[in-house]
Amino acid sequence: MIVSMTLELKDIPGQLVLALAPISELHGNIMSVVHQHEEKTPRGTIPVQITFEIDQEVLNDLIERLEESGVKVARVGEERLRSSVSVVLIGHIIHSDIGDTIDKIDSTGFAEVVDLSLSMPAIEKTSSAYLVINAVGEKELKKALELLRDVANKKDLLMIEPIMLNSVTS
Repeated sequence: MIVSMTLELKDIPGQLVLALAPISELHGNIMSVVHQHEEKTPRGTIPVQITFEIDQEVLNDLIERLEESGVKVARVGEERLRSSVSVVLIGHIIHSDIGDTIDKIDSTGFAEVVDLSLSMPAIEKTSSAYLVINAVGEKELKKALELLRDVANKKDLLMIEPIMLNSVTS
């Protein structure tokens, strides 16, 4: 499983290695590390976001090892939506109920609209929307795009796709 974890480290040398070692020891595959050294928590620690792949059976052991070594685990969450695509819709977006369009994607259970930017120059003019859709995998992302294509066709919207297809790592 892919895990996203926020840790709080003391501002002394060696703390990042102290936090990463147990992940490696438990055969975790580190995908990204965001070390925000210039930011401090109210407790004076440095927040670090780590995304990694690890067997679910060893996650609790990992958390125990981190905390025993003095690393505070502030947040742990499974990274569910890993694939992403951006599309543009052009037409009478608001009049065709953008909320309904978003609900069609979100209700699949495997994909969600995670970002929306809308440009509406005037009521009678064509509007445009930039959407970012995340899904649990590439196959599910393709299904979400097919669904969006069908909705766009029914609502007489032009769909420009995909702007970018990638994997989410943080």
